[in-house]
Amino acid sequence: MVSCQNLFCGGSIHKEMTSLQITRQEIKAVYDQGQEAVIVLVERLLTRIAELGARVKALEDQQAKDSHNSSKPPSSDGAKHGRKTKSLRKASGKRPGGQAGHRGQTLQRVKNPEHIVVHGVEQCTGCGQGLQEVTAKGYESRQVFDLPPLRLEVTEHRAQVKDCPRCGRSNKGEFPQGIGSSGQYGPRVKALALYLMQYHHLPYSRTSELFEDVFGSGPSQGTLQEAIESCYQGLEQTQEQIKQGVISARVVHFDETGLRVGDKSHWLHVACTPELTYYAVHGKRGQIALDELEILPQFEGTAVHDGWRSYQRYGCRHALCNAHHLRELSFIEERYEQGWATQLKALLVEMKQIVEEAQQRGDPCLSSRQLGVLEQRYGQIIQAGLAANPVGQEEGIKRRGRRKQTPAKNLLDRLEQQREQVLAFVYDFEVPFDNNLAERDVRMMKVHQKVSGCFRTFAGVRYFCRIRSYISTVRKQGYRVLDALERVFLGNPILPRAPT
Repeated sequence: MVSCQNLFCGGSIHKEMTSLQITRQEIKAVYDQGQEAVIVLVERLLTRIAELGARVKALEDQQAKDSHNSSKPPSSDGAKHGRKTKSLRKASGKRPGGQAGHRGQTLQRVKNPEHIVVHGVEQCTGCGQGLQEVTAKGYESRQVFDLPPLRLEVTEHRAQVKDCPRCGRSNKGEFPQGIGSSGQYGPRVKALALYLMQYHHLPYSRTSELFEDVFGSGPSQGTLQEAIESCYQGLEQTQEQIKQGVISARVVHFDETGLRVGDKSHWLHVACTPELTYYAVHGKRGQIALDELEILPQFEGTAVHDGWRSYQRYGCRHALCNAHHLRELSFIEERYEQGWATQLKALLVEMKQIVEEAQQRGDPCLSSRQLGVLEQRYGQIIQAGLAANPVGQEEGIKRRGRRKQTPAKNLLDRLEQQREQVLAFVYDFEVPFDNNLAERDVRMMKVHQKVSGCFRTFAGVRYFCRIRSYISTVRKQGYRVLDALERVFLGNPILPRAPT
């Protein structure tokens, strides 16, 4: 006869128990041992069923997540749901297309075109009379804007050589700075190459191919690498100025994303404002990386982020991204069908609208009465959610340690404990509702990896971070990217303005 203890702890029989496979003979053997053995068997079966049920539910929750109800990117959605992604934005009520008062963007005619082509009238379309000798009484004109034939212009620099008539010494004129070989590409070609590679993410080979197709010749991949290194060195002071500008800003957005360098995983960190963008790469994601980047340890303003716990270790003020909260609330609303999630989504969007209307009126902040009402409504919804998700509720049975809570309870705890960070945009109009600015800036790294692949060396990703920081910053400040890159090769890069 098989004992109950052997049934649960014996080698092969224990494995069968783990998968809930018990033979009829084993069940009969336990039954013959008496009532207590049967009770133990049933209790352990129920425990195992609860554990497996929790695992199934967690897998179903994971399967139900996509870009509209979690932080997963849209590229991971696929066609599994068979539906379009639902936007969290509300309909504006406006018809598609240009709105009333919208200024058109049509081509403006020029007074002095470079070329004029006259199309004559040979004969009368009525009677057939020849009109070659008849003087035109007027013209109807139409203008075509097109590119001229593109080619590289060659400028030859000649340094004079003169012999001194007095002492006979030979003297030679000096070439301008940057002209060091008998044949080389100029700053405009280098700027365009970097514009294509660092701004539009073209790989080396396709950049060389584009120059060959458009201009008939172009830089080799080795020359392109030299241009990148030269630009990187020329932007050292500019990058440091961007960094100091970010540190001194009142509100800064932070985010991070994974990237591959060779065969290893690294993290791209971004710290940005509406005027500045600072990129840096590190092998770690958490506090070790943030300390070595030396921005958050010195920062005294408000850090806007997605709630990653490493950010919370710093003593500055914090504001959480409510776009993340709306997606998480959508998941609770759809997966768990809890009404408080729907109500809180509506309240957050309403708060955003109230703040925007106050800003349009020129109000510096909301009144204490408005704040009190909004805080009360927020607290009531949180309490309703906590009542629907009591402390003892758990997803599965754990034998030791802290109980595993439902996603709804975890979200409620964060929304309750970090209430001031969630509602920071209501208290301070300079704090935005979401962290979309950092997400837009960090998305460029994903675009680069999809177009050009991973970085082969750590030096390559450092070049990209510094040059891309400069490109993003000058673009935010209204400069033309191509002109800004050319100034780097001329030794006069744009020094970014401090944040307003």
